[in-house]
Amino acid sequence: MGLRALQEEVDRWIRTVGVRYFSEMTNLAILMEEVGEVARIFARRYGDQVPKQNEPPMELAEELADVLFVLLCLANQTGVDLEAAFRQKMAARTQRDARRHRENPKLARPSGDETPE
Repeated sequence: MGLRALQEEVDRWIRTVGVRYFSEMTNLAILMEEVGEVARIFARRYGDQVPKQNEPPMELAEELADVLFVLLCLANQTGVDLEAAFRQKMAARTQRDARRHRENPKLARPSGDETPE
C-alpha cells in the first residue's frame, strides 16, 4: 500500500469514525507527543535509561504507527501528497548524495560486513 492509499484510508477513517480532523496545531502537538513516546522507547531499549518501576512496556511498532497516522492527518489537512513529495525528495537526495556517503570514512563498513551494495 502506497502513501497515497494510506492518506485516503486515514481520511475515510477520520470522516466516518473520527468525526473530523483535530486542528492542525492540535495534530502537530499530538505528533510531538507520539515522537516523544518513540524517543522514550529508544532511550530505554537502545540508550542508557532503564524503564521506571511499574512502567508498562511500550511497543515500538505501535508507536511508529501512531506517528505515521498523525503525519498522514497533517498531510491531508494541508493538501500535501506525501507519496509525490517523498519520491521528489528521494530523487533530490539521491542526486545530492550520489557519492558523498560512499566517500565518507566515518561510514566505512566494519570488516566482515558483507552487506550487498
